[in-house]
Amino acid sequence: MTPLDRKLFRIMSDEDELRVDGLCRDLLKDFHRRLLDRGTRPHEAGSLAHGADYFLRDYVVSARRETVLDETPGLIRRFAATWYVITTLEPSLDELAGHLRGVRAFYTFLCEKGLITPSCLAQAEKECADLDYYEKRIESFWDIKDDGYLAWERECTLKTGAFRAGVEASRIQD
Repeated sequence: MTPLDRKLFRIMSDEDELRVDGLCRDLLKDFHRRLLDRGTRPHEAGSLAHGADYFLRDYVVSARRETVLDETPGLIRRFAATWYVITTLEPSLDELAGHLRGVRAFYTFLCEKGLITPSCLAQAEKECADLDYYEKRIESFWDIKDDGYLAWERECTLKTGAFRAGVEASRIQD
């Protein structure tokens, strides 16, 4: 794979999102190949790539319009504690843990390629490992009563960064 220009991963329009999605597919294929080349069994390599793909393309690129190449503390935490829970019909810790194994392996891959810093990898590993918190978030989601969603969401809000800017921009256009 050729060296990556971080600027290519910036999303400012719908066309950019489609382009970045393609770049991410290529990066994920490289990740999957690397896993296989290092002796990871095909089924496990596919599972790890699937978890990374779901996080990267569905959440980071499509929902957030961000990039994993920037250090964004809380990006994985917001994915696991809120976005996954509200966008999954039957969220479960087992399924989420599988996604997070892929995310962790993908961040390791990015660090090995020099695309993220070791401190970014350490933050990602910490956020991927917080399964007790994510389990409590899933349980508390099912326990929401009446108008309790807003308080639940505020605990680990999605209304930050590029997402927040997009919300504000859409309000101005309306």
